[in-house]
Amino acid sequence: MSETKSRFVVSADWLQAELGKPDLRVLDASFYLPAQKRYADAEYAAGHIPGAIRFDQDKIADHSTSLPHTIPSPDYFAAEVGKLGISENDRIVVYDGIGLFASPRVWWLFRVMGAKNVFVLDGGLDGWKSEGRPLETTAPSYAPARFTPDFDENRVVTLDTMRDIVSSGAMQIADARSAGRFAATEPEPRAGMRSGHMPGARSLPSGVFANQGRFKSLPELRQTFEDAGIDLSKPVVTSCGSGITAAIITLALESLGHHDNKLYDGSWSEWGSRDDTPVVTGPPTPVKA
Repeated sequence: MSETKSRFVVSADWLQAELGKPDLRVLDASFYLPAQKRYADAEYAAGHIPGAIRFDQDKIADHSTSLPHTIPSPDYFAAEVGKLGISENDRIVVYDGIGLFASPRVWWLFRVMGAKNVFVLDGGLDGWKSEGRPLETTAPSYAPARFTPDFDENRVVTLDTMRDIVSSGAMQIADARSAGRFAATEPEPRAGMRSGHMPGARSLPSGVFANQGRFKSLPELRQTFEDAGIDLSKPVVTSCGSGITAAIITLALESLGHHDNKLYDGSWSEWGSRDDTPVVTGPPTPVKA
């Protein structure tokens, strides 16, 4: 793989050549916001990458909270992915429809749970289809597997920890929501939430990391962080609307060798819905796309 490309992102050419290998598991992790007017389950049924397993981020989640697609317990995660035929030793390739929207969240989730060989498909299903690559409509059936979790709780930030980070400035905060939501010039898509951002946060809209669903080169990623005012020699906590697109920033950080990072799982769905968390408004630091 080119030294200018992320080691966590694989090409469609590579994936097509590997399809059918016994240790490969391909996951369709597509997820859409209502405004996108796309429906992940319907698209999967209409045609997916051969052998791909549908991974529903709202089902394999913590259902004891009202927050969306929150990280599940390690035991629950292991049981559910084991039913799908996935072990921690498999090579796991995750994709979504758009290319780099929801798939990094599942890449992050598997890594936090202890899987080592996890990758994201560059260009996603849209790119795969545009190149005329093979599709299938039948869901695969794999023998149940044992997934032995090795949960790294230090990579996940809770509300109380986030409060401490905001008050102390101990970590840089990178927010993946749009510039308008960050600045409070456009409303939140979920009802009952304040607009704005956490004090000290930097704006890194998730879309700045890709061009037409394809991940930027490492030099481009580095420049994107620099333009946003993020110092890559210091720790970073990533956040977004509901914990999904924050993982795009995490993927970019890890791709650059930045490992001192965490993800705020509750993100703005939690922070912005409370009345006891500090919120500020105003324009973000400009980011060059």
